[in-house]
Amino acid sequence: MTNASPQIAAAPRASSAVGSGPDAGLFGEVSTLDVISFGIGVNQYGVPIMSVREIRGWSGATQLPHQPEYVRGVVDLRGVMVPIIDLRRRLGQGTTEATPTHIVIIVAIGERLVGLLADRVLDIVTFEKTSIQPVPRVAQGSGADCLSGLVSTNDAMIAIVDLSQLFSKEHAAATAVAVNNS
Repeated sequence: MTNASPQIAAAPRASSAVGSGPDAGLFGEVSTLDVISFGIGVNQYGVPIMSVREIRGWSGATQLPHQPEYVRGVVDLRGVMVPIIDLRRRLGQGTTEATPTHIVIIVAIGERLVGLLADRVLDIVTFEKTSIQPVPRVAQGSGADCLSGLVSTNDAMIAIVDLSQLFSKEHAAATAVAVNNS
């Protein structure tokens, strides 16, 4: 029953809330996952749609001192300072030469908002959770620690970003201090 064929969803569905929300427990564990897929170079990545708060065009960021190399800076999102992560850099693929055609996906990681700089948004994809394969762990620090799994679709392979692993513990603490002091 591993059907990895993507289906286009018109909007986030209640089934996307993986074991959370007011209906959790009423209908049991959901078997599908909805993700926003996006591109970085020729590669496709995805984040759970229920974590996405908004998608905006790139308009620059204010750099902060003493940040990890993959933190581009912060943007003011309606009074909230949001750190922007260059996913290409975080995944060990070089630095994004950001232009107005690039996008920032604002996601919630717990109570915190974070922006993910990417090349383009591709689609909303729904797939069975059983179709998620583990990421091969070939090298330490290769960026693969930020990925929770891989899904093959008819068109491509989508690497699922593990939002909770985007910041190392040291980097998360340093970024939180710098953002709070700005």
